[in-house]
Amino acid sequence: MLHSARLFRFVRGAQFASNCVAFTLLTFGIAVAQQPQTSFQAGQALIWRDPGDISSKNLLYGSGGEKDQPHPPVVFEKEDTKGSNPKFDVHDQDGEKWKVKLGVEAKPETVATRLLWAVGYFTEEDYLVKNLHVQNLPPALNRGQEYIKHGGEVADARLKRHLKHAEKDDEWHWRHNPFNGQREFNGLRVMMALINNWDVKDENNAIYKDKDNGNQLYVVTDLGASFGTTGYRLGPGRGKGDLHAYKHSKFVSHVHHDKVDFAAPSHSTVLGILGIFSIPNFVTRQKLRWIGREIPIADAKWIGSLLAQLKPEQIQDAFRSAGYSDKDIQEYSSVVQKRIAELQKL
Repeated sequence: MLHSARLFRFVRGAQFASNCVAFTLLTFGIAVAQQPQTSFQAGQALIWRDPGDISSKNLLYGSGGEKDQPHPPVVFEKEDTKGSNPKFDVHDQDGEKWKVKLGVEAKPETVATRLLWAVGYFTEEDYLVKNLHVQNLPPALNRGQEYIKHGGEVADARLKRHLKHAEKDDEWHWRHNPFNGQREFNGLRVMMALINNWDVKDENNAIYKDKDNGNQLYVVTDLGASFGTTGYRLGPGRGKGDLHAYKHSKFVSHVHHDKVDFAAPSHSTVLGILGIFSIPNFVTRQKLRWIGREIPIADAKWIGSLLAQLKPEQIQDAFRSAGYSDKDIQEYSSVVQKRIAELQKL
């Protein structure tokens, strides 16, 4: 009997010790799981990172900061005939390579990159130079000759530098990517609606591969069709960078249950004007409308809470960086602030 009692106490003690170890391991595992991720794993696909103190960001210079801005004069290298806007490659006096874009997209794109960068999205470095002197500029370009003054002076030139320490790898698709359904991806969809970027074709997206850690950075690389109409339009500028259109366009179009629809991107209006000749364009634009629709309200409010951390002066600086007049800076900024307030009230 004594032997049996000792054996019982031994077994009970062993079970207690085992339970304690299991509880400790479980508690440790939960604690580790609940810790916020402080660093990225090598080779990750990333579309967003914690922006830190948003209220202290310098939107006058954007992601590159004052130190990374181009140092003119620049030297012409070659013309880029891709896309709908005149572009060419140059290098500055430090040997840094830049992509120059001229025309209606230059200003709105400069602003758009700053707003996206401020809330944590990856962007390329954009700077607007009011009067850029370009050495060795050919006497005639295929496009954009109207923006070139005598002696190689170019007006309102947007200079873009690709992400540092990264190589452009491929384009990514709005429909099929690693982030579908995630808060950060939905936040990017809201940002496209906030700035009225209607040209959300897949070819305007790129994946950059970080040379240091192998991370894949998902970037919207062409934001020029912003701050105007909610969809493609005929006529000068095609609705890009149109203050009057931006001011009078709708932002939130419909709220239903736990989802929200935004007005941008909207359909093209050219079908009724050009008839059958515009059907391909109309169909293409129709297929993009989903990007601004059926977005979880919780995700829209989340990106709104980040945008709300921007001071009015910071938003104004974003437009100031693009060379807008004081009047336009105030009016554009006012619309952006109203839209941020709409997100918060959802």
